Amino acid sequence: MNPVRKRRLLLVLVLLAAAAAATTLVAMALQRNVAYLYTPSEVLHGEAGGHARFRLGGMVQAGSFRRAQGSMEAHFAVDDGDATLPVVYTGILPDLFREKQAVIATGHMQGNTFVADEVLAKHDETYMPKEVADKMGAAHMKHGVPAADVSGE
Repeated sequence: MNPVRKRRLLLVLVLLAAAAAATTLVAMALQRNVAYLYTPSEVLHGEAGGHARFRLGGMVQAGSFRRAQGSMEAHFAVDDGDATLPVVYTGILPDLFREKQAVIATGHMQGNTFVADEVLAKHDETYMPKEVADKMGAAHMKHGVPAADVSGE
């Protein structure tokens, strides 16, 4: 093989290796930032696995909201019809946050409690995020409860 072809081949191989390394680094960065959505029953059954950070979706259980005296720490429970999971959040809750309303909290498990870094509430009385509506609809069907169309579609 002559020296010019050898140099071109070496250049192509180096470019391919650099592209593969860049693709791998981007994929790893995206994988770390993905937050999967789980319902309380999936979390309690271990389906959340080893995800350090994930989203918890469901309804805020009636009568479960309380705020710690003199602090921004809020305690409430998220229910999906099958199970209930206690949640702790420190910060200002969204204006639309209420009991018996859909909520998605992003955070991690600490013992048996979900520690939320971010809490999102639904934006009107008929909307529920599609992922949450689908999972709660499946729970209602499992228990024979007629489910209303809450997906907002």
